[in-house]
Amino acid sequence: MIVVHCTGIARTLYEMGDATFVRTTGSHDMTETGTTANSETTNGSTSNAELEAIFAAYDVREIDAIGHAVEVNADALFTWDYERSRPALSKLYEKAKTSQWNGATDLPWDTDVDPEQVGKQMMAGSMMRFKDLQSLPGSPFKNFGEKEWTQVGVEMQNWQLSQFLHGEQGALMCTGMITATTPWIDAKYYAATQVMDEARHVEVFARYLMEKLNGTYPMNPNLGTLIDDTLNNEHWDITYLGMQIMIEGLALAAFGAIHMVTPEPLLKQLLRYVMSDEARHVAFGVLSLQEYYQELSATEIRYRQEFAAEAATRLRNRFYMVEVWEKLNVDYKAVIRLLVDNPPPAQTDFQHLLFSKIVPNCKKLGLLDAGDGWLRHHFEELNIIQFEDWVDSSDDYAKFALGEGDAPESVLAS
Repeated sequence: MIVVHCTGIARTLYEMGDATFVRTTGSHDMTETGTTANSETTNGSTSNAELEAIFAAYDVREIDAIGHAVEVNADALFTWDYERSRPALSKLYEKAKTSQWNGATDLPWDTDVDPEQVGKQMMAGSMMRFKDLQSLPGSPFKNFGEKEWTQVGVEMQNWQLSQFLHGEQGALMCTGMITATTPWIDAKYYAATQVMDEARHVEVFARYLMEKLNGTYPMNPNLGTLIDDTLNNEHWDITYLGMQIMIEGLALAAFGAIHMVTPEPLLKQLLRYVMSDEARHVAFGVLSLQEYYQELSATEIRYRQEFAAEAATRLRNRFYMVEVWEKLNVDYKAVIRLLVDNPPPAQTDFQHLLFSKIVPNCKKLGLLDAGDGWLRHHFEELNIIQFEDWVDSSDDYAKFALGEGDAPESVLAS
C-alpha cells in the first residue's frame, strides 16, 4: 500500500485482484495552488500563479487505476415526517415518474457513425482556436496538416463525451448520497428518480463511446477533484451545490450547445433525451437549496460562496483538453501558454456561455450578492457575470420536457 500526499489530500493506492484503485481522503485546498478569486486579473485572463496551478493539477494522476474511492463524511438521515410539505418538489417528482425513457430501446443504436466526420462537424469551433495558434512563434501546431487536424477533431470529440460520461457517474454517486443525506422526504423521493436517470445517462454515453467512437479518455483532474470534494464534504447541501448547481448546470448548457451543432442523428437524439432529464436535476438543486440557504448565517453562506467560486474555476480549467494533447504527443504546457497569451474571442465567448445556467442559479440561491457581493466579484473576474439575469432553473425544466414530436413511446405511454 502506498500513500501519496498532495495539496491537502492523501491518496492511497491499493489493489483488488488485478485492478488498481485509488482512495482519496481530505479536500483539495484550492488556496494552496492559487485558484482563488484573487488569482485572476481584472480582465478575466489567467495569472501566472494560476497557470502554475493548472499545470500542478496534472502532476498526480491515476493513469493506470481502474477505479477511484472517495471518503464519505456526511451523515445519513432518517426522517419520520412523511407529510408532503414541498409542492414544488412533489411536482418535480411526479414529472420524473412519467419521463423515464429506455436507453437500450428508445435510441437508434443501429445508426452508422463516422468518427472523423462527426469530429469535424462537432469540434470545428473548438479546433479553430488552436488553428489560429498555428502561425505563432513557437506553436506546437506549426507542422499540422489536414490529417493532423482531423485527428484532433476525433480526439476532442472522444475527450468531451468521456468527460460527460465520468461526470454522469459522479452525478449517479452524488444523487445516491442525496437520498440518504437530505432531511426532507420530498427530496428523498425525487433524488431516487434521479439515481435512475443518472444510471441511464452513464449507460448511453458509455455505449456511444465504446460502440460508435474509439473508447474513453480518463477523467480530467479538474472535474475529478471537484467531484471528490462534492462527495466527501460533511455538509449535505454541498453535494447539491457541487453537483446539481455547478457540474450539472454547466453540463446542461454544454449538452444544448452540442445538440444544436451536431448533425449526427444518434448523438443528437441521445443528447435531447439527456437534456430533458438534466433540466429537472438542476431545478431540484435550486428548489432544495433556495429554502435551506435562507436559514444560514453569513459565515455559512461565505463557505458556500467559496465552494462555488472554486468549482467555477475548476470547470473553466477543463477546457484546455490536456489529455488530448498528451495523446497526440503535443506539449500541452506550450498549448496552454499560447492560449493564455492569445485568447480567441469567439471561443472564449462560447466557453463563457457554458456558465449561463450556473450564474442565474447562484443568484436565485442568494449566493451572488451575499457578503458584499463576494461571489459576484469572482464571477466578474471569470467574465461570466453577464448571465446573472438569464432565466434560472427553478421552473424552466418544462421547456426541456420531451413532447409528442420527440418523446419515445415509453414516455408517451406513461
